[in-house]
Amino acid sequence: MRKTIIKNFHELSENRKLFYLVFCFVLWNCENNSISKFKIIDKKQDKTNEIKGKQRADLPEILFENLSYDFGEIIQGEQVSYTFHFENVGLSELIIYSVEASCGCTTPIFSSEPIKQGGKGKITVTFDSKNKSGKTSNYVVVSANTYPANVVLTLYADVIIP
Repeated sequence: MRKTIIKNFHELSENRKLFYLVFCFVLWNCENNSISKFKIIDKKQDKTNEIKGKQRADLPEILFENLSYDFGEIIQGEQVSYTFHFENVGLSELIIYSVEASCGCTTPIFSSEPIKQGGKGKITVTFDSKNKSGKTSNYVVVSANTYPANVVLTLYADVIIP
């Protein structure tokens, strides 16, 4: 078989021979370069993950009792509230930067005071069902000095028109 390949190669024109040689060289070179680049990237990535892991270990960690609440059936126009309780189970002070609602019908109330390690806190969310109907879901995004930086809390309700 090898003789057949060599024989066929000799029968090709000079331009085709040159093209195949250059093509094979480029493929071989690209393959070698890409492998070495991936190895370098992997080494950098490993080091980055190692550093981030150490930094994450020192961050505060917010642990909620639950991440969602269902009000069930409520009458249109009714305002209902729920309080999400949490604890700082991390190794440093927890600071909540903001709590933002998905729409104007949902209003969160929280304290921006730092919460020490082992300390507890709460976020009270009020939902106004005025001009709403049917099954709804609203959420608030809690942004803090934690990893991950954001936690999503979700409220569900089935708004009934009177």
